[in-house]
Amino acid sequence: MGVSSFFKNLFGSAKETATELADQAETAFDQAKEAASPYLEKAEDFAEESFAKAKETASELATKAEAAIEDAKVAAAPMLEKAESLTAQAKETVSEYSDKAGEALGNTIDSVKENAGIAMEKVEDFTEDAKKTIEEKIDTFTEKDSDEKSNPTV
Repeated sequence: MGVSSFFKNLFGSAKETATELADQAETAFDQAKEAASPYLEKAEDFAEESFAKAKETASELATKAEAAIEDAKVAAAPMLEKAESLTAQAKETVSEYSDKAGEALGNTIDSVKENAGIAMEKVEDFTEDAKKTIEEKIDTFTEKDSDEKSNPTV
């Protein structure tokens, strides 16, 4: 009987010790969770504020880019009209002297129009690229924010 009592005491005390350790671990976990809670809230608030600021800044930049494009178009239009007008006047004056000179001026007009069109396309391409970049940044911040909210860590 001495051996069976020995094993009962040995395994009985191990079970009690394991239960006590599990209770202590659970208590420690709860305490850590409570201690970390304010820090998690601060981190969430900081992330939300940072996202809002980034979104606001990106919107402002997109608006400024659109305004710059419109300004460029408005600024280029009078120059194109003036170039056409001056070319027409020059063409009339030169046509009196030579048909070849008039043809050269016509080619110049076409070249100016073509180059201005290319420049306008480049400005529009630049603006579209800037818009896409800004939208991608906003999407990145949005994804990070939603990932952080859906996967909080302790």
